[in-house]
Amino acid sequence: MGPAVVTPYALTVDAGIRDLPGADHLLHRMAAELALPDGLFGCTHLVRGERPHVEVSLSLPSRPLPDTLRERLAGYGAVTPGLPDAWGRAVLYPGASALTGTMTVADLLAGSAIDRVTVLGTPEPPGPGTRMVTRDHVRPQWQRDELVLAATPALGGTLVPFEAPDPTPCCADH
Repeated sequence: MGPAVVTPYALTVDAGIRDLPGADHLLHRMAAELALPDGLFGCTHLVRGERPHVEVSLSLPSRPLPDTLRERLAGYGAVTPGLPDAWGRAVLYPGASALTGTMTVADLLAGSAIDRVTVLGTPEPPGPGTRMVTRDHVRPQWQRDELVLAATPALGGTLVPFEAPDPTPCCADH
């Protein structure tokens, strides 16, 4: 894990969650239960060490979070200022809820906070007319201050986000 990024625009919550689906669920629960501000980013962060777990962060890119949010977040876990690292995996972000079904890469980029799409195993970005089958699960990651979606080729010349919505757990067959 990299160094913490302290900013007045972010708070981190450690609820002791051990997996990404649980952290995704927590972020969606916070969004449903709290009046979160528009333009908010909700990310997951893997924490390694003696007690591996997943923390979640809430941030706004250009303005401080409301003062009352820290108190309201305390009911979900331990709250600290800033981000655990600079490489969060975005679950909540502007436009995320509209990324459903099949759409072009151009529409995905125009309708969300995602800055760019990369295709694993290829040096060039996909063309703007390339179709993306979202599987209603689009989890881009911060890379050098850009929100980047990793995708893989799929049937019929389409792309799918690299992260599957329901991954098979390691060692599921034994």
